[in-house]
This record gives sequence, C-alpha cells and structure tokens, in this order.
Amino acid sequence: MVTSYNETRAGFIAIALEKNRQATPFIAEARVLQNRAKKAKSPNDLLQIPDIRNALIAAAGISDKAAGHLGDAGCTEAIQEFVKNFLIPAGDKFNEELVFRFLLTKGDSLGGKMRNIVGALAQRKLCLSIISSLRLSGKQFYVCMDNANEWASSLNITNDMDIENAKGLSWDSTEVRTLFFNTTIPIVKNNVDILVVNKPHTESLKEIITNAESYIALGELKGGIDPAGADEHWKTAKTALDRIKAAFEQKRVFPQLFFIGAAIESKMAGEIYTHLQANYLQNAANLTKPEQIVSLAEWLVKI
Repeated sequence: MVTSYNETRAGFIAIALEKNRQATPFIAEARVLQNRAKKAKSPNDLLQIPDIRNALIAAAGISDKAAGHLGDAGCTEAIQEFVKNFLIPAGDKFNEELVFRFLLTKGDSLGGKMRNIVGALAQRKLCLSIISSLRLSGKQFYVCMDNANEWASSLNITNDMDIENAKGLSWDSTEVRTLFFNTTIPIVKNNVDILVVNKPHTESLKEIITNAESYIALGELKGGIDPAGADEHWKTAKTALDRIKAAFEQKRVFPQLFFIGAAIESKMAGEIYTHLQANYLQNAANLTKPEQIVSLAEWLVKI
C-alpha cells in the first residue's frame, strides 16, 4: 500500500498542473488591471478609475469575506492607506507594484482553493472508477450533480466527464444502493467523506441519514500527496473512523468502514493492514494505485 517515489512525483505534478490551470483566470485579470491602470498618471489617480476598484481592494490585501465586513467606506479607507504606504513609495513603478500585490492576494486565495481542489480531485478519481464499474456491468445508475438532490439517469448522460464531480450515485446491486459524498451525518454529528446506504435516491436525504439502519458503509478519503503530511492525514481519518464506529455502536448498528489515501508511508501502511486483519476496516486503497481503486470501487458497487 506504500506510495512509491514515482507515484508521489506524479501526484505533485498533477496538482501543480491543476494549480496552474486554476491560476489562469487570475493572470488574465492581472493583465486587464495592468492595462486599465495605465490611465493613472499617479497612484492617487487610481482611486478615480471605477472599474479597477475591486482589484484595488484585492491588492490592498482584503479578501472578499473581509470586504463584506468592511463595507464601501471601510474598503475605501483601506485602499487609501494602501496607496499611501505602498504605491506612492514605488514612484513611477506604482503600476507594477499594484499588479504584483494584486497577484499576491490572489495567490493566497488560490492556496486556500487548492486545498479543496486536492480533495475534489481525489473524489473525482474514485467517482469515475465507480461509474466505470457500473457501466461495464451494464447497470443503469442515477447521478446527483448538485446539492438540490436532483438526480439524472445514466441513460441520458453520454459523457462520463460531465458527471465526474457528482455529489451522489445510486444503482441496483442485489439491493438498491445510494452513495453520497461529503455529507453531515446527524448520528455522528460530523461530516463524512463517503457513505453508502440501502435506500433509493428517490427517498428524502434527511430521512435517510437520520436512520442508522440505512447505512451500509462509511469511508474517509484523503487526497493529499505530500509524504510529510501522510501521518497527520491518517490520524485525522482514524479519528473520524473511530467517531463513526462509536456513534453507530451506540445504535447497535455496524456498517462497514473503509479508508482511501494518496500519501501512505510504511508505518501507516502497516497500521492500515493491521486494522484490515482485525476487521476494524473492511477495505482500504491507495489512491495512486489504479488497481486498488478499481478493486475498492468494485467492492462498493457489489456491497
């Protein structure tokens, strides 16, 4: 189960490429800002250009959330302080200084966004594997594409890439099964990465997740590839799994537990194997190893 050097390297490259893709709109915005700011003869003139106000707010280091709290007056004051302390001292290079600081703020925003994207990429990989298993088995399935709990039949979907970010999947195995991603479970009082229930997608999600008897399996998914964070990811996942197990034991219900991780080191792999032998975990997979993800997806489809 240990993630090899080449698998770690490939994971870092994939994340780097995605990060550059996500950064492309910010670069385009910076170019537009640079062009519009050319109208200003001095830093103070920037305040008179209405169509760069949002960019000035960002360059001043104010996030969208902070801007909402500050209001127009507070943002104007922050921009004035920014111009006074950073753009005026830059002299005739104030335009460049503005663009650089705009990109710094956007880069910080991108960092936070990437933490969510890493998880989304991991979910996408698992989702596509499950869909592939269902398609090759000739099974009709249903896909929930948003949080409105609106489902579409696979018969009406021609491109699997359109459903790679599905919020849920539902199919017929020996019995009806529905899988949800990132759902807060009242029984556990926390969010769970993946859960499989024995109810059809047509039933109310609220009613499904409040009934302990509905649950077939629950799992944790950790998509981070950095080996330095592997142990912390596993500890977090194990704590979550312990919480799930304890909560359901109180209901005298015993759903199956599983774990999927991208960064798995030797010691961590040993612990996972021990938990599999002890039947604490019923399945586990390394996200970087296609054969393991396929095997786990097949298990989920047939569970």
